[in-house]
Amino acid sequence: MTESAHQGSSAGIPDETDVLIVGGGPAGSLLACLLARRGIRTVLVEKQTSLERSFRGETIAAPSVASLNQLGFGPALREHGFLETTAVTTIAEQRPVLRVDYSKFAGLPLPIDIPQPGLIRIFNRHTAELPGHTYLSGWSFASLVEEGGTVRGAVLTRRGEKVTVRSRIVIGADGRFSKVRKASGLVADVQPMARDFLSFLVPRPPEWGSEAQLVIEGDRHLVVLPTFPDSLRIGHNLPKRGLGDLRAAGFDAFKRGIMAISPQLAPLVDEHLHTWDDTGFLEIFTAELEEWARDGLLLIGDASHTATPILGQGVNLAMQDAITIVPVIAASLAKGGQDRVVTKAELADFVAKRRAHKIHVTGFQRMQEGLLAIGDPRGIKLRRLRFRVLNSIPGKYRIFNKVINARHEIDPVDLAAARNAPAPTPATASPVLQEASRD
Repeated sequence: MTESAHQGSSAGIPDETDVLIVGGGPAGSLLACLLARRGIRTVLVEKQTSLERSFRGETIAAPSVASLNQLGFGPALREHGFLETTAVTTIAEQRPVLRVDYSKFAGLPLPIDIPQPGLIRIFNRHTAELPGHTYLSGWSFASLVEEGGTVRGAVLTRRGEKVTVRSRIVIGADGRFSKVRKASGLVADVQPMARDFLSFLVPRPPEWGSEAQLVIEGDRHLVVLPTFPDSLRIGHNLPKRGLGDLRAAGFDAFKRGIMAISPQLAPLVDEHLHTWDDTGFLEIFTAELEEWARDGLLLIGDASHTATPILGQGVNLAMQDAITIVPVIAASLAKGGQDRVVTKAELADFVAKRRAHKIHVTGFQRMQEGLLAIGDPRGIKLRRLRFRVLNSIPGKYRIFNKVINARHEIDPVDLAAARNAPAPTPATASPVLQEASRD
């Protein structure tokens, strides 16, 4: 029997399951789908009742696009629609200094931009009719259930009502401010970056095309991303705890600053930015954990390795976690009865490999952040030279390939399950999906 979309009372919520996933973002929703395809009982908990909220990480890197196609989501992606990103150009002090053409990466599709509500909805639609899957919309994680130091499930709450769901593993996929991580006792080394981010959208002119830009002027920069269907998403750095000073200087001063960094964007910014309500603030920090797991518990995605927005790797790292952990969980669950949890030892190899990759990406991000923060004249000239040298060397694509295009394996069982999976539920079939169907 399929359990789906419980929004009201606790009636119908299972007392126990194999896998309890907290967080219905891209990683949690994808993981639930892949596990349910294998016949593994899953409960997916998402505190929001609608997908219509602000997301920033909407660029899906080429390896993740390839994986989603292999896992059977390609037709639904095309049905929804997306924007392929063809290249990224770095412009320093009004001069192009580095260009990466994504078509040069052999054997890979282009990266795509797709709104996260649409992506999550695709995963949920593919999961909705699978036996043993329960989607709890509007329920929040309250605490872990522990017995003798082993995690045995979680307590969930909604509007004062509480339910306990026992499980053989709890997956914390609840993001950069993870409540599961806090409750787990696993210690995160949180390192604030020197700067934060303010982002906004403007209409994308037809002549812009589908190339991204990194625009640098001294120690200020803009990240300009073509966004589906017809916008540019622009991120602007500001000093840590500098939002108050920025607001105090006035919105017109903020607009003038953006226009000075990129004269190309000036007409769009002048016409379409009106108040602070047109912007969104993002605090930038990294979080590193030595341990991601306990007996009966695992953290994935930003809950275990919070990344910065540089290179847009957060959502891709999270989905890679989801894809590569599935066979590990399945193998552990096959070893014993309902009283046996997935152990920390069984998760150790997964954690070691994923953590090493995340550290590699984060190290490159910190190097880039250091370059972008340079403000002295000599340093600016050296930075511009460094970009030009990198642009000219034959091996630049090998360098970028290691960071943004790291491959990850898909278990053959999941490939077979994708081929045999039933057609996804129509968007109007589920109450929750219907409620959240407004892109």
